[in-house]
Amino acid sequence: MLTPAELTALLAGLAFGLSLIVVIGAQNTYVLRVGLLRRHVSAVVAVCAGSDVVLIAAGVGGAGVALDGRPLLLRLVRVVGAIFLLGLGAMAAGRALRTHGEALQPATGAPQSVARAAAVALALTWLNPAVYLDTLVLLGSVANTRAGHQWWFGAGAAIGSVLWFTGLGYGAHLLAPLFRRPVAWRYLDAFVALVMTTTAVRLLVGL
Repeated sequence: MLTPAELTALLAGLAFGLSLIVVIGAQNTYVLRVGLLRRHVSAVVAVCAGSDVVLIAAGVGGAGVALDGRPLLLRLVRVVGAIFLLGLGAMAAGRALRTHGEALQPATGAPQSVARAAAVALALTWLNPAVYLDTLVLLGSVANTRAGHQWWFGAGAAIGSVLWFTGLGYGAHLLAPLFRRPVAWRYLDAFVALVMTTTAVRLLVGL
């Protein structure tokens, strides 16, 4: 049975974690698309949520202090991440611009294997410097203001991440009736291209 202080820390971590993750970004748009395609959803959700849990634990454990002292590493991650996102954005834009009906079906551009789907999810998570700043630095710092209950705060944030990615990945099928129309996939891919490209530009501008 949790004490009131532990429960308060857990709920605060849950709310704080969700406030950081429930945003329109490259990772979330990818999970949404995989969920709509209903292909390798479990693997992608596991990679995204699992990665968050690892990063949250590292942040609560104090890894953010070490990260602050390595600005060159963050710059390298920004450049590599921006290049990767620009590539994904270009592929999404290509799908959106195709005029052939079959090119706009749900299977278009879907990962060919579970390994590829997981690899993209890993890259979208670990090549995004914002993830390190949010989890290792920001969340870790806030968690450690709760002396003695910082791990309950971290547990709440981890639960929030698992709930979010599970809901996004498996709840995407509720939008399936809309995406039976080929034009809907065109709009989605255009949106994905915009998000990926905008995120890449923001990474480069932040150098």
